[in-house]
Amino acid sequence: MAHQAGREAQDARLSTPAEPSLEELALRLQQVALARGIGVATAESCTGGLVGHAITMVAGSSGYYRGGIVAYSDEVKVTVLHVPPAAIERHGAVSAQVAVAMAEGVRGLVGCDYGVAVTGVAGPDGGSDAKPVGLTYVAAAGPDGHEVRRHSWDGDRSGNKERSAAAALELLCEVLTVDAAGAQP
Repeated sequence: MAHQAGREAQDARLSTPAEPSLEELALRLQQVALARGIGVATAESCTGGLVGHAITMVAGSSGYYRGGIVAYSDEVKVTVLHVPPAAIERHGAVSAQVAVAMAEGVRGLVGCDYGVAVTGVAGPDGGSDAKPVGLTYVAAAGPDGHEVRRHSWDGDRSGNKERSAAAALELLCEVLTVDAAGAQP
């Protein structure tokens, strides 16, 4: 009997739905953005352009994706995305404040409705006690404000980058869906 219960638990684990792929998330984002007729842009640090890459893997993304900036250095965050230097000095490049400033900065720079940003410590090096490898912030900014989320991944560099990109796409989908619901009478 215990053996049967163990088999059922194993079967339940095997049937657990997998997390959506980056392409599936990008397709979902595209459907929401095109339905609303809005444009989006990306600002990426630790993902190095992976969010923009995922978006452009879906045919038709030019109907809503306006472009992106890979701001890997603090200098580019400040000079291109207009992240306040004080935000980096006070909170660090990997922080909620910098993620929000990046999202707002790319939105203004590209001139679109929504911006999404990701900043984090992909690893395997670069972490600290305060900001360990895997710590990531994603932010989305739109006409009605912003949303920011903190994540702690435990994968390798590639896995941390992929999960961070997925988190950015998921957040943007969620924000667009919530904003659309709030805009309807």
